[in-house]
Amino acid sequence: MKTQAAVVYEPGKRIEIEELELSKPQEGEVLIRYTYAGLCHSDVHIAHGDLEARLPMVLGHEGAGIIEEVGPGVSRVKVGDHVVCSFIPNCGSCRYCANGQQSICDMGATILEGYLPGERFPITGPRGQYGAMCMLGTFSQWGVIHQNSCVKVDDDLPLDKAVLVGCGVPTGWGAAVNTAEVKAGQTVVVMGIGGIGINAVQGAALAGAKNVIAIDPLANKREKAMELGATHAFESADLAMETITNLTRGQMADSAILTPGLMTSEIVGAGFNAVGKGGIVVLTGLNKLEEMNIQLPGSVMTLYRKQLRGSLFGDCNPTTDIPRILGLYQSGDIKLDEIITRTYSLDQVNEGYDDLLEGKNVRGVVVHQH
Repeated sequence: MKTQAAVVYEPGKRIEIEELELSKPQEGEVLIRYTYAGLCHSDVHIAHGDLEARLPMVLGHEGAGIIEEVGPGVSRVKVGDHVVCSFIPNCGSCRYCANGQQSICDMGATILEGYLPGERFPITGPRGQYGAMCMLGTFSQWGVIHQNSCVKVDDDLPLDKAVLVGCGVPTGWGAAVNTAEVKAGQTVVVMGIGGIGINAVQGAALAGAKNVIAIDPLANKREKAMELGATHAFESADLAMETITNLTRGQMADSAILTPGLMTSEIVGAGFNAVGKGGIVVLTGLNKLEEMNIQLPGSVMTLYRKQLRGSLFGDCNPTTDIPRILGLYQSGDIKLDEIITRTYSLDQVNEGYDDLLEGKNVRGVVVHQH
């Protein structure tokens, strides 16, 4: 079947809209009619070459839609199910899934190659085989994906909001709740209030943090953070340090969650300096894989027992945490409607990413037309 999709052919070039061919689902695979896709910063890393991926690649790794067909052996979902796509698949049987670390499932090792198990490429076009970002390629009207990437959700959930729980919401929320282990009464710093940072703010507030300090150079991002749980907001880490010191009587923050568009050694250093003894610094932002962006005084880390933790998918387990977070949305404890700034059609995807990079949006969503 034919599908319209947004493709990156070369790093640094504009995303192109192409008509591609999609094969039928095979063993363990499903055909999904994507209804919505989130504009998340990780796709920019592919388009700009910050992350090296096999190209050409259909972008998009936040997606929601309806299952239209299932291949042999599919048991997780059925035709007609509404699903949110997990940008990390979860097999349920590898070492990491078995011990509750689904976010580092072995199936996720090929998400930048873009093929399904068995090195199968369901998408073909004028340049041969096309990969799909995170084995999903949600910037396509239709997709053939593995059932291990699907999480069934309630039919009455609005998929235009639920789509964000495929990556950005659990990545930020979980960075606070799981990785930083935020507890009631603590002081938490969040650096970078984009699609991940805003949900780290929500997660920290929901976990009971007394002080949630948001840091972002853009006023609209700081305002949104204050609306959704931050107690203080500053333009830079330097400007926040006096307040962090005063609020904690010199003990400094319990954790700093770093969620910038591009992780740098300066940002890591600022987070390290913002936390006190026993403090936890959480890294969620990315840069080039070979970029050396951690330069810290090891003796201070040792003597002050500071910790530096990497966080993927917020250390969440998608099969349980995606429904859990959506339940919190249904109860009003997590806000999704309020973080969506604008929607776009598929052919506006470049405009959407321009808006993201210019800081106009907290979150943008692509609405698929069929």
